[in-house]
Amino acid sequence: MKVLRRFGQLLMVAPPLAIIAVFVGLPIVISVIYTLGHVGGLNSAVSAIALHDVSTRGLLTWAAYSQVFAEHDFIASLIASVVVTIVSTAVVLVVSWAIALYAWRARSRLGRVLSALAIVPMFIPVVIASYAMLQFWTYDGFIKTVANGIGMANFPSFGYSLQLVVIAEIWVSVPFGVLMISAGLTGIPPSAFEAARDAGASVARATWGILVPMNLLPTIIVTCFTGISILGSFTVPYLVGPTSPNLLGPEATETFTNFHESQQAEVMAMVLFGLAIIVAVPYVWATYRTNKTTGGQAT
Repeated sequence: MKVLRRFGQLLMVAPPLAIIAVFVGLPIVISVIYTLGHVGGLNSAVSAIALHDVSTRGLLTWAAYSQVFAEHDFIASLIASVVVTIVSTAVVLVVSWAIALYAWRARSRLGRVLSALAIVPMFIPVVIASYAMLQFWTYDGFIKTVANGIGMANFPSFGYSLQLVVIAEIWVSVPFGVLMISAGLTGIPPSAFEAARDAGASVARATWGILVPMNLLPTIIVTCFTGISILGSFTVPYLVGPTSPNLLGPEATETFTNFHESQQAEVMAMVLFGLAIIVAVPYVWATYRTNKTTGGQAT
């Protein structure tokens, strides 16, 4: 009876697992073996239109990876992707915590209004938000126009720069951070925070010592999901970023479309995939630890 029950459960999860395997798992495997020099079979079509492919008759070759990592533009874009991701994620965490903490402590109309305004970017398409950022921060945008009007002609312009990519990524990512941090704080009794304050702890110390450990899983979720989203983002850096260096998403797209180097573009995608796995490790660890602590009740 127990075997039949388990078999029935397996049948229930089989369709979505099959869809994931066919439409996600298989393309990943094909891409991996393509970067390792296997240009025939399922990769023959893309290889036929590609330039500078590296092939092998053996098991595998790392020549395509060596080619890509020898390019200065790729290294610059890789460094830019890592730096933009770290800076943007850190600022998103700080801003999200500040807004959520103020709304949680104040419990006032101003706090609710601030929380509502913080999630407005979630309902604005990224394309529109990117063009709005350009109109606001570019050399003839609103900020520069106001600065010229008050005599600050040398005020910097962030149009088509990595600085603007950071600003836009923060603006796009803050709503998710505020929602997650706020949801976690609602489950914490205010008495725990107030007891620390009564004992003489500052707001920063009470937040770091009491609220952050009790709200650790939502914080890690925001960190990992925001980092992965920024690493793999395309629209924002493509529209508001510089030509070079830029994030790896636009760099891989340019390599594929402009230079027809499909294999090299796949290598860049594999590098992004590896970075995303590294960023996801804390989330997997925190989820496993939480599930183990609560006996599998947490999600």
